[in-house]
Amino acid sequence: DAEASMLVQARASAAGAGLVGAALPRLPFPDARFDAAVANFVLNHVGDPAAALAELRRVVRPGGRVAVTLWPSPHPPLQRLWGEAIGAAGVTPPADLPRLAPGRDFPRTEAGVTGLLDAAGLTDAVCATVAWTHRTDPEDWWAGPAAGISAVGFVLQRQEPAVRDRIRREYDRLTAGLREADGRLALPTAALLGAASVA
Repeated sequence: DAEASMLVQARASAAGAGLVGAALPRLPFPDARFDAAVANFVLNHVGDPAAALAELRRVVRPGGRVAVTLWPSPHPPLQRLWGEAIGAAGVTPPADLPRLAPGRDFPRTEAGVTGLLDAAGLTDAVCATVAWTHRTDPEDWWAGPAAGISAVGFVLQRQEPAVRDRIRREYDRLTAGLREADGRLALPTAALLGAASVA
């Protein structure tokens, strides 16, 4: 993982696992080192998804597998929530919001993922959409972006306190109908799950 705090969490919950601080597209491993590589919601956060996938292929032995998950587009309700709350509060995201360069982007669809896997030199690429309902405490779900995590966190951090409060009110309004009897949010979502083999 590239984030030191995530490695701290992993050490606490996966004693004995080999943990390394590293970031795609450069992994500190020799060619064909692993039987499989999994990038769980990683390609959403790298500047060059094709280069990242090529690096995953490089460290997997022939006959091994590479699997990836990422958020689809158009976004399901869980991912749309933040943009809807920001828009309803009358906030325009800043123009310098980090974005993937157009030449490095790809369709966030099943066909787009299999195309990316194929272009990385992998074989037998498949992709499916997996849907579920994410259940979480509404305060916990707000806390990540409020602390500056992800693109929406970047937007929130750039706002004056009164504007952040307005976004929070819209968040509460939009999630009111998604709360279960115990007060937790039930957010429908989906992910693309792609996998392919190393020749």
